Amino acid sequence: MLVIMDMSVLHLALPTLSRDLSPSGTQLLWITDVYGFVIAGAMITMGTLGDRIGRRRMLLIGAVAFTLASVLAAYAPTAGALIAARALLGLAGAVLGPSTLSLISAMFQDARQRAFAITVWMTSFMLGGAIGPLVGGVLLEFFWWGSVFLVAVPVMVFLLVAGPLVLPEVRDPDAGRLDLTSAALSLAGILLVVLGLKEVAKEGFGWFGLLALAAGLVTGYLFVARQRRLSSPLLDLKLFADRGFSVSLGVLTLTVVFMLGSQFLISQYIQMVVGLEPLASAVWSLPMVIGGTLAMFTAQAVAGRTGKAAVFGAGLTVAALGFAVLSRLDGTSGIGHVVVGSTLLFIGLMPVSSLGIGMIVDAAPPERAGSAAAAGETTQELGGALGIALLGSILNVAYHRRMTETLPDGVPDSARAAVTDTLPGALETAAGLPGEAGSALIGAAREAFAEGLASIALGAVPVLLALAVTAVVLLRQRHVPAPRAAESPTSPAHNAGQHHA
Repeated sequence: MLVIMDMSVLHLALPTLSRDLSPSGTQLLWITDVYGFVIAGAMITMGTLGDRIGRRRMLLIGAVAFTLASVLAAYAPTAGALIAARALLGLAGAVLGPSTLSLISAMFQDARQRAFAITVWMTSFMLGGAIGPLVGGVLLEFFWWGSVFLVAVPVMVFLLVAGPLVLPEVRDPDAGRLDLTSAALSLAGILLVVLGLKEVAKEGFGWFGLLALAAGLVTGYLFVARQRRLSSPLLDLKLFADRGFSVSLGVLTLTVVFMLGSQFLISQYIQMVVGLEPLASAVWSLPMVIGGTLAMFTAQAVAGRTGKAAVFGAGLTVAALGFAVLSRLDGTSGIGHVVVGSTLLFIGLMPVSSLGIGMIVDAAPPERAGSAAAAGETTQELGGALGIALLGSILNVAYHRRMTETLPDGVPDSARAAVTDTLPGALETAAGLPGEAGSALIGAAREAFAEGLASIALGAVPVLLALAVTAVVLLRQRHVPAPRAAESPTSPAHNAGQHHA
């Protein structure tokens, strides 16, 4: 929860932070982006390293690093120091995520208990993203901007005390040495892809974003080619031979693309079209997270009786219904319309995400659970970046075309580019226009944004329905492996835990 919360908890603090640290525009972008960049890039390396040196040890190392980085970020004296602290936070977050998920895989041998535990883990993931702005808003009412980072400190201290007492140590006894070249290729490839996607989302299909994407894809190809040659690879490509792993990974990627991409756009709609403040917007986002959470726990029980393929199909169909509701949005739609559509969307997609993560981890041998967990989480990071970039770019194109066709009279020539490029630019220009001219511009801009969002939602409906059919067909044909046997008292992982006790 804390790892994901740190991605959004800073958003409301940016105005006061800017007054205190006076960052440049580029520094402000790095303050917000570097955390997610480093998490995405380091996840596979840290997950595999946990398999080698022990997942509990990695978790505690990550807790120490997260605590120190949180304190450094809270009291950063300059923008450069805050960027460095956020990068260290990202590195620590990349340690914590796979360690927790792979430890769950090792601790719960019963399939139903493990599925329930992964659902709780996924709920924490989603709640962290939802309550980040709420926590940030409350803290900023009473404290300075650095307080948003200190929330993690008492939790990490508790983990450092309780972790050695209650958590087993689990590692791969046959793991080879960590290949540093693979680690560097993994980090560089994912960082470049995420950077390219974010650049495309912000600036459109410019040369820098496309160059970063191309470089990332080439680096990724070199990483895969190297894994095929190594006897002890950083990412075991044999995992992809398991249909449950490969199908779940593909469905999870597309699910996160639609879930996080639409969440980003819906948040903008609520603030700039409906007109709510960020804190109120965060409150209205809770119904979709609560609905999705309840659906996740229900889906685990249903999956035990009907099979996961049926739940995948039903979830994606409900999500398509949510998009169908959102496809009826316009510039005058109220908050109720948005909440109903987004809640249906999350009720459908969150169970698919939870079951997908579980199938990814279950498909791996116990000693490679850290690597599998890291692959699943990296997919979530890349899917989120791709969703924001892809859906954001489509919306920008639709908004620009609509505004160019319907631009009202009274807009100065000098402001036309800003007005037709983005909704914030139009709202800012409208604030400086007199009377009816400003109101007409606000109405046209909001209608153009709503029309673009509705078009994306309408296009998503057939995609999700096709994905539902594909997932059901492929997962029903999959051979279901026998339940994992509990570790014997002579296994290396068991011995490590007993020796510590």
